[in-house]
Amino acid sequence: MSTYSVRNWQGEEVGQDSLELKCAKEETAAHIVHRALVRQLNHSRQGTASSKTRSEVRGGGKKPWRQKGTGRARAGSSRSPLWKGGGVIFGPKPRSYREKMNKKERRLAISTAFQSRVDDLIVVEEFAEQLSRPKTKELVSAMGRWGVDSE
Repeated sequence: MSTYSVRNWQGEEVGQDSLELKCAKEETAAHIVHRALVRQLNHSRQGTASSKTRSEVRGGGKKPWRQKGTGRARAGSSRSPLWKGGGVIFGPKPRSYREKMNKKERRLAISTAFQSRVDDLIVVEEFAEQLSRPKTKELVSAMGRWGVDSE
């Protein structure tokens, strides 16, 4: 259980409140948060990278020259991966980067990450009412009143 102070828009402390979050054990916390982060980053990937194999490249149906008697290496298609204009051998294909993670694990990871930063938490009373327009100048001055480093 952590306690934090509630401030008003001017930066004066108007009260205290407590926050009780369920956290992972210390030895598994880093692993669970890491899994959740990697899952989140993987879900933002498109997975649309694609290249054509020798069967998908246009052309190359006719045998370039006969099998024997020319002195050249045997060839069955002009779209072989060894040839210029040929297909790609083990190129990328569209795939899904979805990873399964249990709902309870996800919630535990978020609350564990949040709990680790709870000392940096600043709660401002009636924040939305005070900030009439989203102006950076107003927010920077307010953050200075709350004791937040501008960087």
